Amino acid sequence: MSIFAAEEFHDIAPPIEYSLIAPWVVFVAAFITLTVIGLIVWLILRSRRRAVPIRSPRERALELLDRMQGDVEKMQPYRFSICVSDILRRYVTEQYDLPVTRQTSVEFLNGLTTSSPFSDEERTLLEDFLNRCDLIKFARYEATASDSRLLLEEGTRFVQGGQLATV
Repeated sequence: MSIFAAEEFHDIAPPIEYSLIAPWVVFVAAFITLTVIGLIVWLILRSRRRAVPIRSPRERALELLDRMQGDVEKMQPYRFSICVSDILRRYVTEQYDLPVTRQTSVEFLNGLTTSSPFSDEERTLLEDFLNRCDLIKFARYEATASDSRLLLEEGTRFVQGGQLATV
């Protein structure tokens, strides 16, 4: 009887295809849809992002020097001279592609005697500025806030392309 009972059960029927669209068409359509959605999102994000204008080394240096204006009274003249000197040295390096950040002031000024992108007034102003900074930094000159203001004015005048101030 157990053999006859097994014959009463029917084999499992295979799955019935009830979709009118082939499976590969569904996958291709999903891929294309997701690609189009991704492209639309990318374009929207790209259009919202503003292009940041590239500022010149002169503009960056003037902005940094302007920020330093508020630190004249707060910062020690020694530290202030280092900060202003770094701003000016970075400006000269970026604007004129000169190795002023890797040289001492004396080496840099000696190099300017042979060939210089600066006018005589600019070279004199830069020389005076660097000598004042060196005096404060290395000779331990007892500088005051007025010396810091003078350094800042000279640095700003040099970046703007100005003339040497008479003291």
